[in-house]
Amino acid sequence: MHDIRFIRDNPQAFDAGLRRRGLEPLSAAILELDARRRTAQTRAQEMLARRNQASKEIGQRKAKKEDAADLMAEVQHLKDQITATEAEEKDLAAALDKRLAEIPNLPASDVPDGADAAANVEVRRWGTPPKFEFAAKDHSDLGEALKLMDSGRGAKLSGARFTVLSGQLARLHRALGQFMLDLHTREFGYTEIDPPLLVRDQAMYGTGQLPKFADDLFHTTTDYWLIPTAEVSLTNLVAEEILEESSLPRRYTALTACFRAEAGAAGKDTRGMLRQHQFYKVELVSVAHPDQSNAEHERMTGCAEEVLKRLELPYRTMVLCTGDMGFGARKTYDIEVWLPGQNTYREISSCSNCGDFQARRMNARFRKAGEKGTQFVHTLNGSGLAVGRALIAVIENYQQGNGSIRVPEALTPYMGGIDVIGA
Repeated sequence: MHDIRFIRDNPQAFDAGLRRRGLEPLSAAILELDARRRTAQTRAQEMLARRNQASKEIGQRKAKKEDAADLMAEVQHLKDQITATEAEEKDLAAALDKRLAEIPNLPASDVPDGADAAANVEVRRWGTPPKFEFAAKDHSDLGEALKLMDSGRGAKLSGARFTVLSGQLARLHRALGQFMLDLHTREFGYTEIDPPLLVRDQAMYGTGQLPKFADDLFHTTTDYWLIPTAEVSLTNLVAEEILEESSLPRRYTALTACFRAEAGAAGKDTRGMLRQHQFYKVELVSVAHPDQSNAEHERMTGCAEEVLKRLELPYRTMVLCTGDMGFGARKTYDIEVWLPGQNTYREISSCSNCGDFQARRMNARFRKAGEKGTQFVHTLNGSGLAVGRALIAVIENYQQGNGSIRVPEALTPYMGGIDVIGA
């Protein structure tokens, strides 16, 4: 959520940020709504002050045994007017908050301008895509041929965008998640969390999924939401809290199932496991001091990249342009892994710095040592990594001519020493 004081003081800068996002200027409409709210608030305060003064005068008249009927009528009228004006101010405040909650975060100054993914900028590349002496197959063909991946039975159970894994591919999927968790907790200092998968409206609102993206989410009949990513649960751990400055940064990680309706992805990536309604992901979340969030962003991205390095999977890292960033991000790095079956790089992680955008929605603050006031924390989130897409990358990059899959060396301890998955 945006700071209304910033918009009051910097309307041109606010509109310039929206233009970079491809949006029309909004400061005038927002400030007009804010002015109406403040006017109503001032009127209520003035009437309240007059009512208190009139009530005092009534007491004085009665003490002198003088008639106070006119003042009593005025007090009653003021009472009615105050009630109506306070209700008006409350409605205007709610309308202002709703409007502010619908506006995406402003991009950081070093984010490249652009309308879509074509304007994203590559910042580095690691590894060399493998060259095979045979025609590379995609993960779906390989997994189905091994009889260890079954989209047909997934569809029978649940419909499109569901897949059943079995045997050694199911174990490899589990091994990837465990390997990532161990790396992030043992070497990178993240605290493992086992969070709820069902959350309330406020948690979804806090990280920006609601109200704008309700159609992309799964909602239960008992008013819970299935998390689209553990970012929701992990970030909201600090909602409505005041943290001590010395406790920052806080770094959390979790391996969870994630659920997405994919309402805006009809017809995209319907084959295989690239875009599923249910998938597993290792999430990284940092709650940071504002002065350190940029450095924390670089660190988090490096942690996600290290997973691919340990798995020896070629990748490139892109900084997203203004038109391709997510709603809550002020800057995002996408890490894209090489998929031989598609002969291209595909996203496997997004690492975003949200600044204080989510913290304002969650009212998550910290207290500087020796000071009375508080400041909003900065929040960051990233995939470390998407487990299903990591499985796809391993299957396709480690495929062999006979249709078997070599197991990356980093994963053999998690596979009981198995180094090749065959039929």
